[in-house]
Amino acid sequence: MSSLAPPGAATLLRQPSLIFFLLSRSLSRFSSQIGAVAIGWQVYDLTGRAFDLGMVGLVQFLPTAMLVFVAGHVADRFERKRVVQVCQLAEAATALFLGWGSYAGWLSEMHIFMATFVLGVAGAFESPATAALLPLIAPQGTLQRATALSSGATQVATITGPALGGLAYALSPAAPYGIMLVFWLAGMLFTGAIRQAGQAPARDTASADDLFAGVRFVRSNPAILGTISLDLFAVLFGGVVALLPIYARDILAAGPFGLGVLRASPAVGALLMTMVLARHTINRRVGMRMFQAVIVFGAATVVFALSRWMWLSVPALAVLGAADTVSVVIRFSLVQLRTPDDMRGRVGAVNFLFINASNQLGQFESGVTAALFGTVPAAVLGGVATIAVALLWMKLFPILRDVEKLE
Repeated sequence: MSSLAPPGAATLLRQPSLIFFLLSRSLSRFSSQIGAVAIGWQVYDLTGRAFDLGMVGLVQFLPTAMLVFVAGHVADRFERKRVVQVCQLAEAATALFLGWGSYAGWLSEMHIFMATFVLGVAGAFESPATAALLPLIAPQGTLQRATALSSGATQVATITGPALGGLAYALSPAAPYGIMLVFWLAGMLFTGAIRQAGQAPARDTASADDLFAGVRFVRSNPAILGTISLDLFAVLFGGVVALLPIYARDILAAGPFGLGVLRASPAVGALLMTMVLARHTINRRVGMRMFQAVIVFGAATVVFALSRWMWLSVPALAVLGAADTVSVVIRFSLVQLRTPDDMRGRVGAVNFLFINASNQLGQFESGVTAALFGTVPAAVLGGVATIAVALLWMKLFPILRDVEKLE
């Protein structure tokens, strides 16, 4: 006897808890994207050094590396939405610190690095708890669509966030941080309104076995290991977004608002792709589709790196974002569907460590490479390396390449 078809995207959007989840996650992403523009421009404006842009990523990554296993255990041990709320409150307080320092004129590069470290600590706990919360909200059989909707909601924020951040910073360096403060507080309220299904109970002790259970689980599942490590190494080399302040000011002569447009461009492509994936799920050859998306991501990076015109740079970044969305939806769905609920926090923490390593260490790698070889050669090298990693991983993880469906 055939089972009922899972609800479509329109039906999912009538689920109140999913709506609250999407609003909360969108506002957090909105604030993060505004902060990325404001912090990146402010640091580069203060120092004028590409290396310091890379240091922003390194400082934000360090808390993830130090706290990843504790954060995963916390997500499995405590109510996940409460963990998210505490993190959003800490992020709002940090935005208040940055805004006041910018308004009063005493904010220095060191103050920005300190605040970035605190944001990294909050993010280390917030991300695995958020990722593990979605499967408790989405109805059975709808995780891929719910993931696409979640990605789309955050991409809307990612589109408008950088543009608004750049415009607000052009008016006043303190303005972006004021917006971040309001949005994180609102996100905390929406998180509190979520009604989740029962969370699998975790043991009361935080033994070493508990903390490192996520690592053992990932190592014992080649498809999950290949998925997570692909994101690490592919995006690690393809972190061209870290160099956008240099492109906006020195290569494309676009200014702070142009930086916001460049930051938003990947999200435009991602949103368009999300609309497709929310309506038409990927039902066959999902492993190969993920590798193909990473290769397109690398090729778009190379096109952007060589461009000297906004009319070409913006579409290249949009294609980059669309390709990344295909990869993200497949990766997230595959990891969540193959992980039992009582392990999702710890596995999500390992996944978050790899994602942050790719994004934030990738930002550090891009800054260092740009300082050594120049901005354009560094960006081109990153795109080529991303393509090479995808081709290599197809050989190293044939079980991932041959995944036919997300079940």
